[in-house]
Amino acid sequence: MKVKNVAIAVENMEESTKFYTEILGMKEVRRFSPRPSLTIALFKGEGEAMIELIENEADKKGLFLVGLEVEDMDAEVANLKAKGVELTRGPFGPPGGPRVAFLDGPDGVEIEMIENMDKI
Repeated sequence: MKVKNVAIAVENMEESTKFYTEILGMKEVRRFSPRPSLTIALFKGEGEAMIELIENEADKKGLFLVGLEVEDMDAEVANLKAKGVELTRGPFGPPGGPRVAFLDGPDGVEIEMIENMDKI
Protein backbone atom coordinates (compact mmCIF):
# COMPACT_ATOMS: atom_id res chain seq x y z
CA MET A 1 0.00 0.00 0.00
CA LYS A 2 1.15 3.54 -0.76
CA VAL A 3 0.31 6.58 1.33
CA LYS A 4 -1.71 8.73 -1.06
CA ASN A 5 -3.25 11.44 1.09
CA VAL A 6 -3.96 12.77 4.54
CA ALA A 7 -7.20 14.53 5.38
CA ILE A 8 -7.34 17.56 7.61
CA ALA A 9 -10.58 19.07 8.89
CA VAL A 10 -10.44 22.86 8.47
CA GLU A 11 -12.66 25.64 9.75
CA ASN A 12 -12.04 28.07 6.88
CA MET A 13 -11.31 26.62 3.45
CA GLU A 14 -10.20 29.90 1.88
CA GLU A 15 -7.77 30.69 4.68
CA SER A 16 -6.37 27.15 4.57
CA THR A 17 -6.14 27.23 0.76
CA LYS A 18 -4.12 30.43 0.96
CA PHE A 19 -1.75 28.82 3.47
CA TYR A 20 -1.13 25.65 1.46
CA THR A 21 -0.75 27.46 -1.88
CA GLU A 22 0.83 30.83 -1.09
CA ILE A 23 2.88 29.89 1.97
CA LEU A 24 3.80 26.25 1.28
CA GLY A 25 3.79 26.53 -2.53
CA MET A 26 1.44 23.62 -3.17
CA LYS A 27 -0.98 23.50 -6.08
CA GLU A 28 -4.72 23.03 -5.66
CA VAL A 29 -5.57 20.18 -8.04
CA ARG A 30 -9.28 19.67 -7.36
CA ARG A 31 -12.19 21.02 -5.35
CA PHE A 32 -15.65 19.51 -5.05
CA SER A 33 -18.70 19.22 -2.80
CA PRO A 34 -19.95 15.64 -2.43
CA ARG A 35 -22.97 16.90 -0.47
CA PRO A 36 -24.38 20.32 0.40
CA SER A 37 -22.23 22.37 2.80
CA LEU A 38 -19.27 19.95 2.61
CA THR A 39 -16.24 21.10 0.61
CA ILE A 40 -13.15 19.05 -0.20
CA ALA A 41 -9.98 20.44 -1.80
CA LEU A 42 -6.91 18.44 -2.83
CA PHE A 43 -3.40 19.92 -2.80
CA LYS A 44 -0.19 18.50 -4.22
CA GLY A 45 3.43 19.37 -3.75
CA GLU A 46 6.40 17.27 -4.83
CA GLY A 47 5.90 13.52 -4.92
CA GLU A 48 2.65 11.61 -5.20
CA ALA A 49 0.92 12.13 -1.86
CA MET A 50 -1.71 14.83 -1.47
CA ILE A 51 -3.20 16.87 1.35
CA GLU A 52 -6.99 16.78 1.42
CA LEU A 53 -8.67 19.66 3.23
CA ILE A 54 -12.26 19.09 4.31
CA GLU A 55 -14.47 21.97 5.45
CA ASN A 56 -17.61 21.33 7.52
CA GLU A 57 -16.91 17.71 8.44
CA ALA A 58 -18.98 17.27 11.60
CA ASP A 59 -17.10 16.41 14.80
CA LYS A 60 -13.68 16.28 13.12
CA LYS A 61 -10.65 18.38 14.04
CA GLY A 62 -7.19 18.42 12.54
CA LEU A 63 -5.70 15.26 11.01
CA PHE A 64 -8.33 12.54 10.99
CA LEU A 65 -7.75 10.37 7.92
CA VAL A 66 -4.89 8.68 6.07
CA GLY A 67 -5.57 7.50 2.52
CA LEU A 68 -3.79 4.41 1.20
CA GLU A 69 -3.76 3.35 -2.44
CA VAL A 70 -4.46 -0.35 -2.97
CA GLU A 71 -4.05 -2.32 -6.19
CA ASP A 72 -6.85 -4.83 -5.55
CA MET A 73 -9.64 -3.74 -3.18
CA ASP A 74 -11.23 -7.18 -2.96
CA ALA A 75 -7.91 -8.83 -2.04
CA GLU A 76 -7.16 -6.16 0.60
CA VAL A 77 -10.63 -6.49 2.13
CA ALA A 78 -10.27 -10.28 2.26
CA ASN A 79 -6.84 -9.94 3.87
CA LEU A 80 -8.15 -7.55 6.51
CA LYS A 81 -11.16 -9.73 7.29
CA ALA A 82 -8.85 -12.74 7.69
CA LYS A 83 -7.04 -10.69 10.36
CA GLY A 84 -10.31 -9.92 12.15
CA VAL A 85 -10.62 -6.33 10.90
CA GLU A 86 -14.10 -5.09 10.01
CA LEU A 87 -14.66 -2.23 7.59
CA THR A 88 -16.66 0.74 8.81
CA ARG A 89 -17.87 1.63 5.27
CA GLY A 90 -17.52 0.26 1.76
CA PRO A 91 -16.20 -0.78 -0.55
CA PHE A 92 -18.17 1.52 -2.82
CA GLY A 93 -17.68 3.97 -5.66
CA PRO A 94 -19.21 5.22 -8.88
CA PRO A 95 -19.10 2.98 -11.97
CA GLY A 96 -15.66 3.32 -13.56
CA GLY A 97 -14.46 5.58 -10.75
CA PRO A 98 -12.38 4.98 -7.65
CA ARG A 99 -13.60 2.43 -5.13
CA VAL A 100 -13.07 3.27 -1.47
CA ALA A 101 -13.40 1.46 1.83
CA PHE A 102 -12.83 2.66 5.37
CA LEU A 103 -11.66 1.14 8.64
CA ASP A 104 -10.75 2.52 12.04
CA GLY A 105 -7.09 2.82 12.91
CA PRO A 106 -5.66 3.50 16.35
CA ASP A 107 -5.98 6.87 18.05
CA GLY A 108 -9.13 7.86 16.15
CA VAL A 109 -7.45 8.13 12.75
CA GLU A 110 -9.62 6.66 10.00
CA ILE A 111 -7.92 4.65 7.24
CA GLU A 112 -9.27 5.06 3.71
CA MET A 113 -8.27 2.48 1.12
CA ILE A 114 -8.54 3.77 -2.47
CA GLU A 115 -8.52 1.63 -5.61
CA ASN A 116 -8.24 3.25 -9.07
CA MET A 117 -6.73 6.43 -7.62
CA ASP A 118 -6.05 7.69 -11.16
CA LYS A 119 -9.84 8.02 -11.68
CA ILE A 120 -10.17 10.80 -9.07
